[in-house]
Amino acid sequence: MLVTMTTPTREPQQDRSRATRQRLLEAAIDCLATAGWAGTTVAVVAERAGVSRGAAQHHFRTREELVTAAVEYGTDTRVAHARDLLTLADGRAGTLDILRLLADLYTSPLFRAALQLWVAASSDPALRDQVLPLEARFGRIAHHLVVDALGADETKPGVRETIQATLDLARGLGLADLLTDDSARRENLLHQWAAILDAMLNQ
Repeated sequence: MLVTMTTPTREPQQDRSRATRQRLLEAAIDCLATAGWAGTTVAVVAERAGVSRGAAQHHFRTREELVTAAVEYGTDTRVAHARDLLTLADGRAGTLDILRLLADLYTSPLFRAALQLWVAASSDPALRDQVLPLEARFGRIAHHLVVDALGADETKPGVRETIQATLDLARGLGLADLLTDDSARRENLLHQWAAILDAMLNQ
């Protein structure tokens, strides 16, 4: 009887390269969130990603190249995260539930990584030029998602400003949570703001 031997299909080199790049970008975001800007180097990111430094430098020759790619990747990931969280509400969740989802978005590791980039960009014009348009894009998308989740009518006076204040509040709560666990105070504030939002939206 003739036995046919099959050779396992090898992962194409291009796919392996994409997977390595993906691991590096994810590791860079994680590193920014936990070790900060100063601790995010190509060597550290490579170690976290489980690849050699040489392999990392094949994709990103310098820290600047790595961070540039991580900025865009992180923004795309935050947008996807926001969509996943807020579109689940789909007009059915209560205002407080939506605010809790928004607070989760701004206390996540993705937000912590973005915050490290903001701090670095404040004193680095080249990095600031990269970060500003991406943050503006994220802000626009987050605003539209919150409007849709709340079923808000922005043609009414003051509604657009109140939605923006909601996003500013969530961002501030994320900052407050950076150094200590602020969850108890955050919950009280969300209850109060939900009442204010409901009063505005139901006018």
